[in-house]
Amino acid sequence: MNATQQASAFGERLPTELEISNAETLRQIVASQVKDDGDTIINVSNEQGEALPVTLSPALAHSFLEVLRVISSGRGFQLIPLDSQLTTQQAADLLNVSRPHLIKVLERGDIPFERVGRHRRIKASELLKYKEKRDDKRASALADMAEFDGKHGLL
Repeated sequence: MNATQQASAFGERLPTELEISNAETLRQIVASQVKDDGDTIINVSNEQGEALPVTLSPALAHSFLEVLRVISSGRGFQLIPLDSQLTTQQAADLLNVSRPHLIKVLERGDIPFERVGRHRRIKASELLKYKEKRDDKRASALADMAEFDGKHGLL
């Protein structure tokens, strides 16, 4: 693997075996230090070998651990700021639906969007709100089906 491939983000490639192993080791180290009730302070050595304290808020620590968890599982990922404006193709990809289906959802008014010329743009935060509602509705429907099956001996 050349330097360009190594430097490219995980949204463009999968982690190497070494990266997976290193991410898991780092995840275990950070996880062992994380405090549930406040900031976590970890020491990181600089090039001169001096230990420098780094303070991680609970949100930062848990986000960092989640990124390390994804990498150590061998998966690629993309970070998307909540205020990002997504194209319809990007939004469809995130929802794992076709672009024509997403257009129907947008035109029904289920997800707010804006037009930039002829193109639709969806704010990432709005898309994620819709996804959460959709996923909750699906989980509820599956739970109802499982309950029905249990009551009627269909398991």
